[in-house]
Amino acid sequence: MLSEPAPGRHEVGAARKRKEDARLITGRTQWTDNIQLPGMLHVAFLRSPMAHARVTRVDVSAALSMPGVVAAFSGQDFAAEQGSLPCAWPVSEDIVIPEHPPMAVTEVRYAGEAVACVVATDRYKASDALEAIEIDYEPLPAVLDMTEALEEGGPTVHDAGNKAFTWTFSAGDLDAAFRDAPVVIERTFVQQRLIPSAMEPRAVVAQTDGDSFTLHSSTQIPHVLRIMLAQVTGIPEHKLRVVAPDVGGGFGSKLQVTAEEVLLLLLTRRLGKPVKWTESRSEGNLTVHHGRDQLQRLSLAADADGRLRGLKVDLLADMGAYLMLVTPGIPILGAFMFNGIYKMDAYDFMCTGVFTTKMPTDAYRGAGRPEATFAIERLMDELAAELSLDPIEVRRRNWIAHEEFPYTTISNLTYDSGNYEAATDRALALFGYDKLRAEQADRRDRGDPVQLGIGVSTFTEMCGLAPSRVLGSLSYGAGGWEHASVRMLPTGKVEVVTGSTPHGQGHETAWSQIVADALGVPFDDVAVLHGDTAIAHKGMDTYGSRSLAVGGIAVLQACDKVKDKAKNIAAHLLEASADDIEFDGGTFKVRGTEAGTTIQEVALAAFAAHNLPDGVEASLDSDATFDPGNFSFPHGTHLCAIEVDTETGAAKIRSYVAVDDIGKVVNPMIVEGQVHGGLAQGIAQALYEEAVYDSEGNLLTTTMADYLLPSAADLPDFVTDRTETPATSNPLGVKGVGEAGTIASTPAVVNAIVDALRPYGVNDVTMPCTPERIWRAVQGGTA
Repeated sequence: MLSEPAPGRHEVGAARKRKEDARLITGRTQWTDNIQLPGMLHVAFLRSPMAHARVTRVDVSAALSMPGVVAAFSGQDFAAEQGSLPCAWPVSEDIVIPEHPPMAVTEVRYAGEAVACVVATDRYKASDALEAIEIDYEPLPAVLDMTEALEEGGPTVHDAGNKAFTWTFSAGDLDAAFRDAPVVIERTFVQQRLIPSAMEPRAVVAQTDGDSFTLHSSTQIPHVLRIMLAQVTGIPEHKLRVVAPDVGGGFGSKLQVTAEEVLLLLLTRRLGKPVKWTESRSEGNLTVHHGRDQLQRLSLAADADGRLRGLKVDLLADMGAYLMLVTPGIPILGAFMFNGIYKMDAYDFMCTGVFTTKMPTDAYRGAGRPEATFAIERLMDELAAELSLDPIEVRRRNWIAHEEFPYTTISNLTYDSGNYEAATDRALALFGYDKLRAEQADRRDRGDPVQLGIGVSTFTEMCGLAPSRVLGSLSYGAGGWEHASVRMLPTGKVEVVTGSTPHGQGHETAWSQIVADALGVPFDDVAVLHGDTAIAHKGMDTYGSRSLAVGGIAVLQACDKVKDKAKNIAAHLLEASADDIEFDGGTFKVRGTEAGTTIQEVALAAFAAHNLPDGVEASLDSDATFDPGNFSFPHGTHLCAIEVDTETGAAKIRSYVAVDDIGKVVNPMIVEGQVHGGLAQGIAQALYEEAVYDSEGNLLTTTMADYLLPSAADLPDFVTDRTETPATSNPLGVKGVGEAGTIASTPAVVNAIVDALRPYGVNDVTMPCTPERIWRAVQGGTA
């Protein structure tokens, strides 16, 4: 049963249970893999077992004789029509963007790349027939280490070499900042490669009725996908419909134009039959784009009192074998966040994108911001240790004070609002910081083999990935606006059409709350439509914590237009001037009188059209497109207490406190879910997850038995709370919450582990901080 807001209270701010959950958790919904179409065929892909090789022969003839097989193809069969998978973010003028065929034709460049496919009457027959395909490979050297890849004379991934681009940014006088600096901290941190693991594996269904095509896909980006598929396949955009049914998570991994989406369109066009492909989990680990994978070489200069002077970042970012949709832009997003919440005099950033013979990297929850936050928050702890200062104190000496907002940072972003003091004070109180520090000192004095570490992470992030002019200045291939339509039905019900496509965030509930307040209609009278380009014809989709701060504002603005239209009709019906009409709680009233009419009554009058003002159309329906002038900047303070057994290396989180400031809150229950999920992913990077390749470029972590994802039993109870400084970049004052937990938690956990081990001379443990790595660090070995 839905939780009702108290009488007289607004919907926005109420802890509504999500209206979409009833169908999602009971399975009464439409996932892509549920789709069954008459005559549908199933596709399986044969994937390269080698990281780098020339393809010298492909023979699919034996597969054609296998039971149930309808067709089989090699990359050569599609060479003339498959085009190249797109990269929409050429971050520099001289960037190298290699051709990226959906199915390899003459050369494979990572293990798992598709080299052939079988189409059969069911997925198991298609999969069995793959074994009959004969392929000859001529092995080529694998390229795995980024530093070695940039050396002259070594093996190359592409003819143009292994460097994709170099992107730089600088502000202030870095030489002056480091000259005679009393304190210089130099560290190298590794952001390990991660494999996104959404609850729902990827799936694609494609069909044609002649000259028109429909593609169902478990995607985050149906609108972007439609445009890109039209360009790659040559199918006219108006002849292509893309549908994202209910999607079981993405975390960035479904922010992509995939080989399988392109190839299934080509297959349905060639065969004239519907075709379906659903990946296995092992197949997904090989071929879902990976995340992170950076080498961060950092230098920080500070005064003797801990005040920051300058920061230098030299970043190597592993692109993998190709540049996918936004691959090169991910580390560039982080470029603006390495300074975090801190003031400094100079900043220099250089990123080199490097090709390797691995699965390409791309957006993963946080997309560049977690990597940057990790770096600066680890450095702040290292600075505190160098100066024998409390980690909280060194942050207080450097962060932007609340009275200084709006504040333009050294990376030229203008933070519009924030209060780091309030969030930190609240977190310290909930955490019992002083008591835990006292316990830590006691354990150290006693030489307890189980040491206590306390980790701090004070962070901000750039959310609401939107300002089109800013994205244009960074050479991004599209804008960042969002679109919405609000339709008043004759019976007074409301349909909202949103271009922001959910994959678990709760749009249907949150948007209903916004509309209920804006139009004064019951929450249950609002339906939210999304994810189908034939229904929601316009949008920029969901990523970068932009849904509410951009898409939600488009909904609100469309509501305002509905009210403006309704006001003129209401004035006519009430025989009053529109200037004398007031709107409150769903009713239009004549100022100073009791005369009034509800918005539902106006909707019916507009439908009937019997008594409308001259020149007024018979509709209240309205569209809006919102493009904010600035990002939004949520922030917070996360604190982690962790017990580390120095004899075994085992680390156990004892308590975790997260206080976030995400501006105004639409639904606190949804916020809690987003924070908890984000924390799980950030902690997982710190302690558990890592994609591992062997020396030949084979992925070793292809199953859940090899790639360690934490269960609920592996995670602590979280204490969460919020402070509130509204955003000034949108009328709701919202900021975004989807990535906050992931961004903040990883450095908090690693800082806690390093804090526990400082008496042993340890100043870093490479992630994931496994018991073996912790034990080796204590023993003085390589961590």
